[in-house]
Formats: sequence, structure tokens, C-alpha cells
Amino acid sequence: MNKKIALLKSELKLMNDASSILEYSYKKCLKIKLKDQFTFKELDAFENLTSRFARLSDIVIQKVIKTIHAINLDDITTVRDSINAAEKMNLIKSARVMIEIRELRNSVVHEYMPDAIKSIFISIIRLTPHLQKDIKLINLYCNATYREIE
Repeated sequence: MNKKIALLKSELKLMNDASSILEYSYKKCLKIKLKDQFTFKELDAFENLTSRFARLSDIVIQKVIKTIHAINLDDITTVRDSINAAEKMNLIKSARVMIEIRELRNSVVHEYMPDAIKSIFISIIRLTPHLQKDIKLINLYCNATYREIE
């Protein structure tokens, strides 16, 4: 098996496993709901959601999509170009939304202010379904395009 295909196969497994744990955290946080004050236990749940969202978005953008471009011999140098090309290939539904996910991931990594944290939680709740739908599209694309993946 081609080394790049083998790499993609392992990255898809990593992506799908991370997607499952994100879905678990997402459902847990939907039950908590967004509010002005959180208990420590509720904050832990949202922190887990936040880190899992950031990790999964990194796996999708920095690993899976990047590897697909490498397999296809696409000459792409920036994250934005990679995301735009992914939309044209129907790997993702919307480049605009994926760029928003990427920017949110960057905010997650660098934000410490309590007021900003709540807006991050709101955005993650809103964008998680989009990320999950894109993962389904990526899986469909890979299964249809690379027979060795199955």
C-alpha cells in the first residue's frame, strides 16, 4: 500500500475516533445549556468540549485534508488555500465555515478571559454540527476515491 494512503487511513481513524468523543462532549454540553454562571463540573464539561473541538479541527485541517492534497499532488501552500481547495473537491461544505472553525480553534488556544470563554462556548456549540457534517463528507470522498482505504 502506498505510504501516503496508509498515512491517510491512520489519520481517518484518528479523525473518526476524535469525532466520536467530540460528539459525546457536545451532547453532554447541550444538556447543560449556556448560562451566565457554570458550576466547576459544568465548566469541566465545556472545557473538554472546547479542547476536543480544537483537536479535531486540527486533525481535519492539518492532517487529513493536507494528506489528501499530498496524495492528489495538489500544490497548496497556505491553510486558506487548502480549505478553499477542499470545498471545491467537496471534502467540506463551506470554506467560509471551515475558516471560521480554524479561527475559533486559534481563539481557543489563546483565550483566557472569562467573558470571552462564554462566547467561545457559544461558537463551539454552533459550529460542532458543521464540523461533524464535514467529517462525513471527507469519509465519503475518501471511500469513493481511494479504494485502498476500505
